[in-house]
Amino acid sequence: MTVTTYFISDLLATMAAFFAAWYLRFGTGIFPVRHLPEFDRYLLLLPIILLLWPIVLYFHGLYQIRRGRTRVDEALTIFIAVLLATVLLGSFITWVRPAGYPRPDGTLEPFTYSRGFLAIFAGLNLFLLVLGRNVIRDILTVVRLKGQNLQRILILGAGALGKEVTKKLQNHRELGLHVVGFLDDDPGKAKRKISGIPVLGRLPQVDDIIERENIDQIYIALPLEAHKKMMRILQSVGRECVEVRLVPDILQYATLKATLEDLDGTPVINLSQVPLQGWSSLVKRGMDIGVALAAMVVLLPFLPIVALGIWLEDRGPLFYRQERMGLDGRSFMMLKFRSMRVNAESTTGPVWATKGDPRRTKIGAFLRHWSLDELPQLWNVFKGEMSVIGPRPERPAFVHEFKHRIPQYMLRHRVRAGITGWAQVHGWRGNTSIRKRIQYDLYYIENWSLKLDLKILWMTFRHGLRHNAY
Repeated sequence: MTVTTYFISDLLATMAAFFAAWYLRFGTGIFPVRHLPEFDRYLLLLPIILLLWPIVLYFHGLYQIRRGRTRVDEALTIFIAVLLATVLLGSFITWVRPAGYPRPDGTLEPFTYSRGFLAIFAGLNLFLLVLGRNVIRDILTVVRLKGQNLQRILILGAGALGKEVTKKLQNHRELGLHVVGFLDDDPGKAKRKISGIPVLGRLPQVDDIIERENIDQIYIALPLEAHKKMMRILQSVGRECVEVRLVPDILQYATLKATLEDLDGTPVINLSQVPLQGWSSLVKRGMDIGVALAAMVVLLPFLPIVALGIWLEDRGPLFYRQERMGLDGRSFMMLKFRSMRVNAESTTGPVWATKGDPRRTKIGAFLRHWSLDELPQLWNVFKGEMSVIGPRPERPAFVHEFKHRIPQYMLRHRVRAGITGWAQVHGWRGNTSIRKRIQYDLYYIENWSLKLDLKILWMTFRHGLRHNAY
């Protein structure tokens, strides 16, 4: 039923985009029209579009319902599909055209479909397809939160791994995945409730439980030492009409997001998968360049005033370059407006700034109070050394110290460092708890989305610029 709903929504969105594109291109007078084409000629394209578009969407997996797919991922997939479909349509109309217009001399002027129409149609189609699917998604979320349209889940294994999987499924009720129960061979867990979910029986009873509880999906969450049991279960449930998902017991080794790779037909689990790659990386980099350019243009009139204030106080250099560690542990020189005396660390070496630090200049205290000393890092963002949003970079001396004291500290270098981040907008900045900052940084990396980046950006503008000067 859900597939049919998406299919109908896509057809209606495509038809609406077609008629709206015709009206905008030829009916509003916004765009100059040499010859007003007959609508019937364009109407000939509609059956081709209504046949081509669903095929392209289908082969991009947009009719394979995956409840965990994010809105951003779906929108990007739709963008690629619409782009491909438009290219195919453009190729088709290049070779197949209706008869031309008669000229006064009796010859025919060749007829061509408007490229402006195709561009408007593609843009509107993308917008309406995404809008329609988001409306359906929101409706389904409401329905699932009311306990309808649920898929019944059985977890094999009630240990730490099974409880972790259950917790994640329960935290995303909008997906409509209802955990019915566990199966486990531990006699101490029989007929008990774990995380509020009952243990329904032992592993060999899996066939009976599937039939009795109308199970739709099975999550196998068994420890590595239960390999033989796992193989027997896979053979058994392979005879049932249920989806089977295997959760590898790699929680004690996993770092960020493990991914399955293929090595000449042999599946390999990558425990060090780099986050924010592919389309996600492209989207984030595009946002970085756009925000950096816009900010530099807006701030351009004010930067000379800041620079003049720094220079007038002690006639020293305007900028301060400091080595920091960024993506993949590579060092770069981070730019700041100078807020401390020249050669402030000549006798102490690298040390943390403190509240009321006597090394600060008067203008420097003001700049740090409002985070204005960070503005030159927009140039680091533009060069690709930093991102607008991400974990704050540390100096190599501090990194060397922290990586031996704090587990998983180096994971924050799997993404570009940022001017602001999830930790900073929650108050963990400057001389605060490193462990807390790491927790917030890892949460950001594991849960990255364009929406989260925009939220952090908004929180930074709203209440994250002003802080106690360090």
